[in-house]
Amino acid sequence: MASAPKAPARKPDAPFYFNTSEHLLRIGRYKANNLSELLQAMQACPEDCIFQHTFRTLQEHHFIRQGFSNDFAHWSLSSCNEPELAERLAGVDVRDFTAVEGIRHRMIEIIRDFVTAHPDSGSRPAHEPFYFCASDIVLLPTPYAPDTVRGFLDGLQHVSVHSIHHHFIEARLRLKRMSNDFSVWLEEDVGLNEAANDIERIDIYTNTMEGVRLKIGRIISQAMS
Repeated sequence: MASAPKAPARKPDAPFYFNTSEHLLRIGRYKANNLSELLQAMQACPEDCIFQHTFRTLQEHHFIRQGFSNDFAHWSLSSCNEPELAERLAGVDVRDFTAVEGIRHRMIEIIRDFVTAHPDSGSRPAHEPFYFCASDIVLLPTPYAPDTVRGFLDGLQHVSVHSIHHHFIEARLRLKRMSNDFSVWLEEDVGLNEAANDIERIDIYTNTMEGVRLKIGRIISQAMS
């Protein structure tokens, strides 16, 4: 039986405005010398610190295919020598959250459960302190604001990986929904629902940001063929 024909893409209802962002890193006033102090600091630190060490980590280490996905997991292993805790923290998927408080609560729950189960781990001094940082973010437009799908593919190839991260990762917090800017535009303004869903399913933990760019381009190109 022949497969059903693909729904054609319509002329976009609105252009896609490629933006990017610059980040000025600053060290906050919270630090931790052991897991108990990390737990206390995570409960009190500003949201932008949690954002920095989870969502932003994916951009800062976009070229790394293997390793831990957030700074809390990395510190738990490298400075506290707690591989079990590190694995649990690394298993937290930022795509499951549309608010920073959600990921904060999940991280706190994991650390609290671990320290409760392993009481000696909480007070054991870390090899190096964990310094809580945050970033001042400045949103910047790019020259690319395509009003066709072909123009979108061209813009996708020219913008920086910072722009890819901005639209693919950080968009979840801005949109407060389980999606990204690319998928939202393709579904709502172009009508490429299947392509939008395929892009949403791209694994951000086994792909670099450059890999994400290439996969998005291939998905859209196949949808248009």
